Amino acid sequence: MAMNDGQLDAEIMKLDLGARARLAEKLILSLDVPSDEENLRLWVVEAERRLRDVREGHATEIAAEEIFRRARQAIS
Repeated sequence: MAMNDGQLDAEIMKLDLGARARLAEKLILSLDVPSDEENLRLWVVEAERRLRDVREGHATEIAAEEIFRRARQAIS
């Protein structure tokens, strides 16, 4: 049988401090990592924003060859 929130809270509070700390860390990390679907959605939003910036003249494109040349120059 599944526990309700109150029962789950009570069981968690029975854990020793170390176990609760590990659980808290896992829970916090799970909040920081978007799902694959959310990650894809965020990248689509970002790609659309970048494309709009280029089309509206707020940003310019730079060829990949130029980016690599600059990167090689910066690290040499």
